[in-house]
Amino acid sequence: MMNKLKQAIDEMTVDDLKMEVPLLDLKTQYKDLRDEIRAAIDEVCDSQQFILGSKVKAFEQLIALYSHTKHAVGVSSGTDALLVSLMALDVKPEEEIITPTYSFFSTAGVIARLGAKPVFVDIDPLTYNINPSLIEKLITKRTKAIMPVHLYGQCCDMTPILDTAYRHSLFVIEDAAQAIGARYKNERVTGSMGDMGCFSFFPSKNLGAFGDAGMVVTNNSELASKIEILRTHGSNPKYYHNVVGGNFRLDALQAAILHVKLKYLDKWTLKRQKNAETYNKLFTDAGLTGKGLGSPVGLPYTATGNRHIFNQYVIRAIDRNNLQGFLKANGIGTEVYYPLPLHLQECFSNLGYKEGDFPESEKAAKETLALPIYPELTHEQQEYVVNKLKEFYSR
Repeated sequence: MMNKLKQAIDEMTVDDLKMEVPLLDLKTQYKDLRDEIRAAIDEVCDSQQFILGSKVKAFEQLIALYSHTKHAVGVSSGTDALLVSLMALDVKPEEEIITPTYSFFSTAGVIARLGAKPVFVDIDPLTYNINPSLIEKLITKRTKAIMPVHLYGQCCDMTPILDTAYRHSLFVIEDAAQAIGARYKNERVTGSMGDMGCFSFFPSKNLGAFGDAGMVVTNNSELASKIEILRTHGSNPKYYHNVVGGNFRLDALQAAILHVKLKYLDKWTLKRQKNAETYNKLFTDAGLTGKGLGSPVGLPYTATGNRHIFNQYVIRAIDRNNLQGFLKANGIGTEVYYPLPLHLQECFSNLGYKEGDFPESEKAAKETLALPIYPELTHEQQEYVVNKLKEFYSR
């Protein structure tokens, strides 16, 4: 009897077993780094220096080096990185910032918080990034800046964006929350191309803290100095305020943890890229994607010369919502980034946009689905994910 049971188990395929494949598995990553991270935390605790200080300064220097910029200023979150960047430009009420409608809320939320107006742009259907050809016609005398978003880990097409900004004397703030280490045309590093670049170290990011944390990078010394002042309530020196800032400081504990993790970032990126290649092959071999009509799955697209870091692996899927429910029932974590474009959010209804204004963004919101792509994902787990998609579309 035992031999028959063993034989039956040995003959089972990945299709016969139910796996748990979370969207993200940070526990495995932490297990490998536990001793290093705990030592870094203990060092901060022993110093009792928790706000800014030498740990933050050291991490800022590393991020500036990694990003090929002269300056990096640690702040409290990716959202605050965007907000303080706009504050450093002295963005005023009624001024306009051009930005994509297909993004996380922070991109437009920080604009509205300053009383300025987000002017939305549709996306390129292949990369999901802002469509540069649509920007110039939206520029008015009130336009202050362009804020492109390097979505899912891939750089926007920055050359035409920067050219347009230069011709119209506009600032460029790169929302690089999902794209630290991404490269544009194998040359420029994300965050280094515009006037400022903004990173998020939210725990789910490729380089994630143990809470909220962010960074602004820039080659402009004057802007870097402004951001350093603004992050400490606008004081310079302490208790003397020429401007109103905020509490946007990066904690030393987060800086120490991120310092440890940064040296592994490129290795993790390579694993994500390898996992993306594996998915692409598995989907193709399964007959789920192709150039013909009727293929149920559309694979991620990487523009020529770009270094895509795959913060997310996002497919287009027919019957997306039911597929997501089926995958959940089979232990597979997924996420929809993002189910409702910003121009259709209720809080921006005063801007006068309506459904149909940005068709590519609205289409992506209905079709896209992020699959697990974290570095520790196994080949067997990826096979299971693809086989379950094949099962769903074979019904």
